[in-house]
Amino acid sequence: MRDRGLKISRTSALYETKAMYLEDQQNFINGACEIETSLGPLELLDQLKKIEKDLGREKTIENGPRTIDLDILLYDNRIVEDERLSVPHKRMLEREFVLRPLCDLIPHRTMPTPSSIATFQDLLDTLPPSAEVLSPLTPVSSRLDPVSSQNPGRPTHLMAILNLTPDSFSDGGLHPITDPTLLFPVLQSHLSQPNPISILDVGGQSTRPHAPQIPPGEELSRILPPIKSIRLDPSFNKLAISVDTYRTSVAAAAIEAGADLINDVSAGQMDPEMLPAIARLGCTCILMHMRGTPETMNKLTDYPEGVINGVGKELLARVREAEVAGIRRWRIMLDPGIGFAKTQAQNLELLRRFPELRDFEGLRGFPWVVGASRKGFIGKITGVEEASERKWGTAAAITAAVQGGADVVRVHDVGEMGQVAKMADAIWRD
Repeated sequence: MRDRGLKISRTSALYETKAMYLEDQQNFINGACEIETSLGPLELLDQLKKIEKDLGREKTIENGPRTIDLDILLYDNRIVEDERLSVPHKRMLEREFVLRPLCDLIPHRTMPTPSSIATFQDLLDTLPPSAEVLSPLTPVSSRLDPVSSQNPGRPTHLMAILNLTPDSFSDGGLHPITDPTLLFPVLQSHLSQPNPISILDVGGQSTRPHAPQIPPGEELSRILPPIKSIRLDPSFNKLAISVDTYRTSVAAAAIEAGADLINDVSAGQMDPEMLPAIARLGCTCILMHMRGTPETMNKLTDYPEGVINGVGKELLARVREAEVAGIRRWRIMLDPGIGFAKTQAQNLELLRRFPELRDFEGLRGFPWVVGASRKGFIGKITGVEEASERKWGTAAAITAAVQGGADVVRVHDVGEMGQVAKMADAIWRD
């Protein structure tokens, strides 16, 4: 669509459903998008039909298997009645797989008819409950199944932290970077656990408070050799790699070297080119809540409306910026930023009230990453000064995160936290 001059403003999430009518076909992936065009409704329909044909759609039987199916649901506030096209779409209000994506975009709009007073969200809420929960899908990597953030039985993914820095608060200097293959036994151990990791988060620049900033070239020299080496070893074929960076040049080079997603603690705020670059790369990103920089964040902890409202509104703004930059909604994961511009009390409140943040208007359906592992507030509460010894406190925080709905937990202690996440899943996930 974009290549044919149809400007895509925003997209919904993607939703998987069983096939309708002719059930002997693959599941459907459903979504909605908001576009800007100078084409009239029928001209737009012609263009969409050309796209369908170019993508391989051949209609052999009614409601049979199809590669792609593009429909016009709404066209501004116009009503169109033509033998080829009816707008609004005749059956959209009875189909959850249409209304739910539409509510990602325009939940408070109404049908463009004089008698319409119910919003699309109202109409969605009145539909009878589905036999199966319709959950958004977020592709992390071709190596993993998509994250299904609203599926009540979904497993919690483990993201292992690989800090290739000499000064990280917990494990700085522990991992060799001169010979990346020396990391392989650790990674093999992570994958051979009863509850193995799904994602490896590789970082070369510390984001601890007051950490010195290194040049991008030095950050790249730390992370690229391990990423390339891991990708050359077939034993790591099922391991997704995220790059923990807020620099565009580092992120782009890491993706080119074989990383799958970008984990930006600043959500694009520390490098204005980051969000457009993620859109061009077409990869999934993690947008974390932070204020200021690692040097200033600990002074920026005032949330006049409360930390849940503050973090929710600011993350929603980051999502809107990502959409404007061209990042699709199904390519976004969120992180509340435990320990970043938060006091101890605020960190605890985020964990305690995490379901409220997940249900914040505009953020519903996004998958969430929570990284509380070994954080300073855990040490203060438990009295454990040495970060590497904070396993018990971390376990409690991870349990709370899973109960609250986290999809991914970012951890240092893979074996122990894998057991914690597995047990928490057994208790709180259907």
